Amino acid sequence: MQKVNLVSGMRSTGKLHLGHYMGVLTNWVKLQDEFNCFYFVADWHALTTKYDKTENLRQDKLDVVLDWLACGIDPEKSTVYFQSKVLQIAELHILLSMITPNNWIERDPTLKDMVKIIKSKDGDTTENIPQLNYGLLGYPILMSADIMAMNGAVVPVGVDQLAHLEITRDIARRFNNIYNTKLFNEPMPKLTQIPLLCGVDGQKMGKSFNNDIKISDDEPTTSKKIMQCITDRSRARKDDPGHPDKCEVAFKYYQIFADDETVHQVETECKAGKRGCADCKRQLGCIINEKFAPIREKRKELEKDIDKVYDIVNHGNKKAAEEAEKIMKKVRDAVNI
Repeated sequence: MQKVNLVSGMRSTGKLHLGHYMGVLTNWVKLQDEFNCFYFVADWHALTTKYDKTENLRQDKLDVVLDWLACGIDPEKSTVYFQSKVLQIAELHILLSMITPNNWIERDPTLKDMVKIIKSKDGDTTENIPQLNYGLLGYPILMSADIMAMNGAVVPVGVDQLAHLEITRDIARRFNNIYNTKLFNEPMPKLTQIPLLCGVDGQKMGKSFNNDIKISDDEPTTSKKIMQCITDRSRARKDDPGHPDKCEVAFKYYQIFADDETVHQVETECKAGKRGCADCKRQLGCIINEKFAPIREKRKELEKDIDKVYDIVNHGNKKAAEEAEKIMKKVRDAVNI
């Protein structure tokens, strides 16, 4: 049975953190055996908000790919490529923009989320809509073009991202109706249970918040960051009975990264006042460092042969462009252009 196309991507934000690993990459690795996977680095999307900060863009793109490969994305199973190297995506974006009603864009949650990010960075707490560039306004259509250029049948999403995919389904359906064709799939969501991994301060983990732990951080850096984790604020002394359910970060990390026996031991000793928060975080640092040691070692090996990494991406760029060109020939015929 032929595998259907699955499409997903990440903005080119540079080195990835543990939230990316737990929320996306572990799932992507599993999906490789079930689908024909197309994984892209969304460098055009990065320009929608950082068009004036491109000095690190090329390195950021490379760092994303290095982390993907180190975490188990297999170029023999998946197509890994840069969005900007598949020019058919831009062509499809233009054609889709011609048929997409403006009010679809205005109410799309993808755009609304981007607006929130801009406002938060500016420290704007008002209801005012910030001045948006044309590229950002077209973000939802470009996102749809990313998927439709590969005629993706499946897109992995969390429950909170379902609405983001709906505009792509709407645009695909509208194209098929207008041009009397069955060309495009209406991509279905592949629901994933994404564990929320907060930053060391208890807030959403993110590079811009300076509260993240990078996949590629070395052991001393990881251990130092773990020691900054928020624990049980109500606990004053080491021998006070602890409350794991009130531990804002550290115990949550244990539940994600440690085995069941260790989690039970930590919980029991904490409640009995036999384990201090500092000792708890020192052990947690060792657990996380041990888990990511093979990934970090593989990344170091990849860094020794960057030409090989670019060969992988260049091969993926070509393969993705060939796939997109097959679709675009049919699109051009349908549109009579």
